[in-house]
Amino acid sequence: MGKTKGGFTLPGESGYEELTLQMAEKWGADVIRDSDGTELSPEIINAGYGIYSTICIIRDHNEWAKQNQDKLQQTFLMTEPVVAAGETLTIELMKDFFDEQFKINESDESKEFWQVFDRTSNCEVKDWTYSDGSVTINNVIPFHKYTVNFLAYRIWEEISMYNHTTNNWDKEHLMQIDPVYPETQEYMLDWMKNWCETHPATTVVRFTSMFYNFVWIWGSNERNRQLFSDWASYDFTVSPKMLKAFEKEKGYALTSEDFINKGNLNATHMTCSDKKLDYMDFVNKFVVEFGKKLVDLVHSYGKKAYVFYDDSWVGVEPWGKRFKEFGFDGLIKCVFNGFEARLCAGVDAVETHEIRLHPYLFPVGLGGAPTFMEGGNPTREAQGYWKNVRRALLRDKIDRIGLGGYLSLTLPFPDFNDYIEKIADEFREIRELHTAGKPYVKKPRVAVITFWGKLRSWTCSGHYHEHPEVDLINVIEALSGMPLDVDFICFDELKEKGLSDYDVVINAGFAGSAWSGGERWQDDEVVAAMTEWVYNGGVFLGVNEPSACPGYDKTFRMSHVLGVDENTGARICHGVYEFEAEGSDAICEGTELKAKDNIYIADAETRVLAADGKNPVITVRDFGKGKGIYMSSFKHGEINNRTLLNLILSACGDNDGEYLTDNPYTECCYYPEGKVLVVINNSDAEQTTSVKTEAGEKTVTLGAFDTEIIKL
Repeated sequence: MGKTKGGFTLPGESGYEELTLQMAEKWGADVIRDSDGTELSPEIINAGYGIYSTICIIRDHNEWAKQNQDKLQQTFLMTEPVVAAGETLTIELMKDFFDEQFKINESDESKEFWQVFDRTSNCEVKDWTYSDGSVTINNVIPFHKYTVNFLAYRIWEEISMYNHTTNNWDKEHLMQIDPVYPETQEYMLDWMKNWCETHPATTVVRFTSMFYNFVWIWGSNERNRQLFSDWASYDFTVSPKMLKAFEKEKGYALTSEDFINKGNLNATHMTCSDKKLDYMDFVNKFVVEFGKKLVDLVHSYGKKAYVFYDDSWVGVEPWGKRFKEFGFDGLIKCVFNGFEARLCAGVDAVETHEIRLHPYLFPVGLGGAPTFMEGGNPTREAQGYWKNVRRALLRDKIDRIGLGGYLSLTLPFPDFNDYIEKIADEFREIRELHTAGKPYVKKPRVAVITFWGKLRSWTCSGHYHEHPEVDLINVIEALSGMPLDVDFICFDELKEKGLSDYDVVINAGFAGSAWSGGERWQDDEVVAAMTEWVYNGGVFLGVNEPSACPGYDKTFRMSHVLGVDENTGARICHGVYEFEAEGSDAICEGTELKAKDNIYIADAETRVLAADGKNPVITVRDFGKGKGIYMSSFKHGEINNRTLLNLILSACGDNDGEYLTDNPYTECCYYPEGKVLVVINNSDAEQTTSVKTEAGEKTVTLGAFDTEIIKL
């Protein structure tokens, strides 16, 4: 591919001006940015590039924060259960928590929200007192266990805390201030105005999201330092003021237990109450309304405003109903995988869609393994990430790519710099292909149905490496590079709009999860509507424990369509259908999926396409004019991805094979308006593959991870 320029954001670094400008030329950058912990010198700023400046509006304000410590952000915490042995019990509140991250809010308005529970009987206890960091509970029941829910200030902003411990930041602990208070809002607006006036060279203000970070609770015991982490939770938004404002608007009050949830908190992987949904909507409204004031201020100085959808992203969801109201000009998403690129590319509320590639220019990666240090191999990491991201970029357009971190760390790794040059040129050529029109897709239209629906489009609440065993995240990663139109819908949308726009509905996840739907399957209207749709020709594809819901005749509420069910222990005396697995062209040779114990064939009409001993792994059942397909698990990878695609196409009668490679280690994408075919090799070995096109069959041989662009 030829050398091109543009669409690339490079992290500059003061003290390394020569390296910064050299890499800007090598990678074809048109923008230079600062990263957390770095600055840009005048030599870099005045070098003729666009300038992104990173701000995190809620931190780096320690002087003001120290004078207004009652306006720090807060969260509810729950002590570990303590068993009573006498008539009174004293519980030290901070015993289990990292005291550099949290400080008890001892104010009277805070204590209005504290709650003590007898967790043995699951009853709230009112007879307690607080003194000097501990709660004493009176008239306890011996050998019952007790906990305390309390409010704590967060005194060390979590991303700063992470960088301090991971990237050896040697600086004052940064605190986060809460914009729910009018005084904080006034301070932030004044600060933003001054910042714009003192940064005339900045062309784009890059907000490190907005106000509230994802939840990341650290503990006091180094054997379990990270007690809880959820990239989409709203727990770090609470304060007495926020909760009282919620009560005034919604007409009812929330308690600490609505957030603590018996100690489980409200992980995004699980369904939640309507009260929590109301609270999320309320916070989102606040974040957008005040966030828009900051964006408008940036625009008034002739600068663009981009938002980085990571870190303090709670209430900023780009697929949410209010996101467009912010007025952002661009969206930036850090990506490890293809589904994250699709999350960014699919947002129609911004003009510019930019992804931040991995590995970040940090000594160690998010997983803790060395990257830009002895023992690291950043080039190999970059190849793996690019392989996953590239297939998604072929399906939907991204406008810009870039890197973050410390550019100086690349000095010992010239092969990495060479590989980023190759990626940058390849990206720009792929981006240009989209200008001619949308890529070709196959006939089946796919909907993924979850508790969250559109709000959580192309995500599973975090990065792939954090949840590698979650079936849904593997499914959407596979879908991200397939020639299929994909939507994300919720159960209310199913009832309100029906499924006439779709040919395939995928439901993947473990029982009770937000991904499988949990108690939403208790709704008979949902079951009947889905059943009727399949009967009339739809395809219901379930993975792991689809439609699982306790209390009915079957564990899977759609078992009559799928033809399989799960024995949770109640059927140990029941007989099961014997079967022999039959071969199927829809299953790619070499497919490896984990069998799930206790899945059994529910009726004689079910055909088993793949099995592991007596455990069915892939099944299909005709139901009216439609089909039910079951997969006991799914793990994305070249062979498994092709099997999933084959199952979808075969079930929908789309068997022409056009614009599909015959080698599963390769994929292709066709752009009809430009008559351009792109073939990619997703493996680390040379591959030969053929594609049936309107211009005849095309055969190409590609080197490891290579790309071939063919004009038809």
